[in-house]
Amino acid sequence: MSEAVKKAENPLGTKPLGGLLFSLAMPAIIANVVNAVYNIVDQIFIGQGVGYLGNAATSVAFPLTTICLAIGLMFGLGASSGFNLELGAQDDEKAKRIAGTAAGTLIISGVVICILVRIFLGPMLVAFGATDQVLPYAETYAGIVSFGIPFLLFSTGTNHLVRADRSASYSMFAVVSGAVLNTILDPIFIFVFGWGIAGAAWATVISQILSAVLLMLYFPRFKSVKFKMSDFIPRGRELWIICKLGFNSFVFQFSNLIVQITLNNTLRVYGEQSVYGSDIPIAVAGIVMKINVIFTSIILGLISGAQPICSYNYGARKYSRVRRTVKLFLTAAVVISVIFWLAFELFPRQIISLFGDGSDLYFDYAVKYMRVYLFFVFLNGVQICCATFFPSIGKAAKGAILSFSKQIVFLVPLMLILPVFMGIDGVMYAQPITDFLSFTMAVVFLIDEMRKMPKTDASESAETFVINH
Repeated sequence: MSEAVKKAENPLGTKPLGGLLFSLAMPAIIANVVNAVYNIVDQIFIGQGVGYLGNAATSVAFPLTTICLAIGLMFGLGASSGFNLELGAQDDEKAKRIAGTAAGTLIISGVVICILVRIFLGPMLVAFGATDQVLPYAETYAGIVSFGIPFLLFSTGTNHLVRADRSASYSMFAVVSGAVLNTILDPIFIFVFGWGIAGAAWATVISQILSAVLLMLYFPRFKSVKFKMSDFIPRGRELWIICKLGFNSFVFQFSNLIVQITLNNTLRVYGEQSVYGSDIPIAVAGIVMKINVIFTSIILGLISGAQPICSYNYGARKYSRVRRTVKLFLTAAVVISVIFWLAFELFPRQIISLFGDGSDLYFDYAVKYMRVYLFFVFLNGVQICCATFFPSIGKAAKGAILSFSKQIVFLVPLMLILPVFMGIDGVMYAQPITDFLSFTMAVVFLIDEMRKMPKTDASESAETFVINH
């Protein structure tokens, strides 16, 4: 059988879409959810062992994780999109250079960020919104977690490359292994050893090392291409392709960083003017954000499973499969979003109670914040899917515009303006207004793209040409 025929039989371009999407998305969803759950378990153990000031400290330190996600996802999703687009176009050498450049750049970036964080840790945490009571906890936690940044960055990025190589189960295994280890070590370090918030930080670092090592061990076993050591030296042209395709993910996460810093500082300022004080709102906001990450991780797992299918078939000009895949993942996203919206609106106190006890004032604010802040979550699945879909077909600019608009054009200004008139309540109302506006924009963009996409596949066009001639 010729090489061309073998390439044409890539399952991304031939297998039934329902089963294919499920097989690729489910491991990604499981890995993402387990990863999100272990972050939540981290919060639960800290809340039970340290108190809400410990939860507030992790909220203040969370922008560090977001920085790593911004860079890791840009290289990981950008490289996986480029990898599959080139495989679809049958250029294996270029696909290999893209994957190798991404892996090498992730390692270098992780070391540089770790050094910078160690140098500027104190001033950085104050800028992130730490109060006088929270700062000592935040410095302890973030100082230790900074040692895990190179491993977090590498595993965040390469886990998408492994999935792009049709090894979603191994990618899931690597992430889940780290999450399980963290869940085991958390209670041992916090309660048995009595290390408090430092124990939670060390458990996180050790789990990140395990996931990174497991993903590194996969590279010699890649199915689609075979690497040499020289492939991992970053190349400028391939790096440009990666950054262009992954820029949407960077914008989304970097926007999240700005939102988190703005949120913490706004809550600190307006919290001081309210009956709640500053520490309760900051702690609650961090908890609600972590809870929402479970929903977001499922949607991102779904679209991560769809991404290789869309990229490969768009590169192979099988547009009908791209359209059917879009319908599948959007339908699933709507169902998932509605289920989570019901849970968030009906059971807020029960969910918040998992993260430790607090005063009546604490729970009063927490229940109100969760219900209002997540009110339009049933629309968010569609918006997230649309923003991530565009880079998978090489239209990274559209995805970046959607992400940038949601966070920077809509959310941050609303977060700064509404509290002037509504006090601390204005912070929570900024999010649902933003969700509605960004959903509307995403639907308009998607409808426009579907209209512009060719109506016939390349093979159908070729057959029509032969018949007519």
